[in-house]
Amino acid sequence: MNSKELATSLRTAVSALHKSLRRQMSSVNSFSMTEIETIALLARSGSLLPTELAALTKVKTQSMSQILKKMESGRIIKRTPSKDDKRKVYISLTASGKNLVVKARYDKDEWLERSVENALTDKEKEWLIRAIPVINKVAETK
Repeated sequence: MNSKELATSLRTAVSALHKSLRRQMSSVNSFSMTEIETIALLARSGSLLPTELAALTKVKTQSMSQILKKMESGRIIKRTPSKDDKRKVYISLTASGKNLVVKARYDKDEWLERSVENALTDKEKEWLIRAIPVINKVAETK
């Protein structure tokens, strides 16, 4: 298999795994991909400005405003005015939003654990253990 075929096979496999993991997140099924990405960004960063979220998710500021409005009405996010500049409002996850992230991660990990346990032989599990650092190396390439 040449590098092009390997790249295509890897992309296909990773994409299929990603889709399978996404189906396991029953707690976030009512959210779009951009909304899920926004929640994930907030979970990693703590708080961001709406313009930062729009830039990171590659959506227009107006679209991000609608996304944040929906998540605020669902009590997923909260808005906190900046202490230095009252024109700026930081967005962060509420306790409910943080619980949503924890639940989604748990759901994905549980499904993946069952899948590995039920679908793979001991030898295949060993291969997977050795492949993870290699996959991470590819993922970190810029």
